[in-house]
Amino acid sequence: MKSGKLVVLGSINADHILNLEQFPRPGETVIGKQYGVAFGGKGANQAVAAGRSGAVISFIACVGDDDMGTRIRQQLASDNIDVSAVEKISGETTGVALIFVNGEAENMIGIHAGANAAVTPAYLKLYQQKIIDASALLMQLESPLETVTAAARLAHEQGTQVILNPAPACHLPDELLSLVDIITPNETEAQILTGVAVETEEDAQRAARVLHDKGIKTVLITLGSRGVWLSEQGLGQRIPGFRVKAVDTIAAGDTFNGALVTALLEKQPMVTAVRFAHAAAAIAVTRYGAQPSVPWREEIDAFLQAQG
Repeated sequence: MKSGKLVVLGSINADHILNLEQFPRPGETVIGKQYGVAFGGKGANQAVAAGRSGAVISFIACVGDDDMGTRIRQQLASDNIDVSAVEKISGETTGVALIFVNGEAENMIGIHAGANAAVTPAYLKLYQQKIIDASALLMQLESPLETVTAAARLAHEQGTQVILNPAPACHLPDELLSLVDIITPNETEAQILTGVAVETEEDAQRAARVLHDKGIKTVLITLGSRGVWLSEQGLGQRIPGFRVKAVDTIAAGDTFNGALVTALLEKQPMVTAVRFAHAAAAIAVTRYGAQPSVPWREEIDAFLQAQG
């Protein structure tokens, strides 16, 4: 019998965030208003969202042989995450993301993988027992694709549910998609995976159908402020999000994913789990930064209670 445990496999970055009124054009210099360094990386953000929202979670990842790596590891441990499978890679730097945030709270991001590239299939093998023992495996695409595929194959063979957040957007082999139980693309990612431009709810269902045909039972296409299109076994519905004043959308999707899987592991029905994840993401966008914006369980519960 599986344990209700979650494993996240993914990236760890130090996010260098500069807020400015508008994005610079090529050759242009613009003056920023606010600068900070926060801990990020899609894998780490989703792990933190799961840890803070109440999951029993371990994280498979790598940090650099630097002060930033040491500090991030300590922070992850304080967010209720088992970091025994987060190793320091000698002679490598911790991953870095350079992020511009404009006046509309949109962001532009450039990434250097650093130690994230060391999450190879051989590294995965060292910690494969964690996936075998878990109920669910949550992954994104900032780790080497061959590792993501190997982990999905192992989980699939062992009866561990595979949840894939296919971000950053890229084309994926059908072999990987056939191993996925739940996929959570945004509109752009859904279009790249399916060839369907997602503008209406009908488009979302058409895109979901393409993913169902590739073997994925549950498709959740995130629609930004409009909520999520949920399609299970070919039947779709839109589940609206909560209206809040956004200041920074960094890690909103990651918060949604981590909280969603936490709720599903608690055996919450899918629609209830999506509302829980919407609440977590709604809180996150009202705060600055990636991991600093991720809410704790009591905040999510209080938010939902206030919604009635």
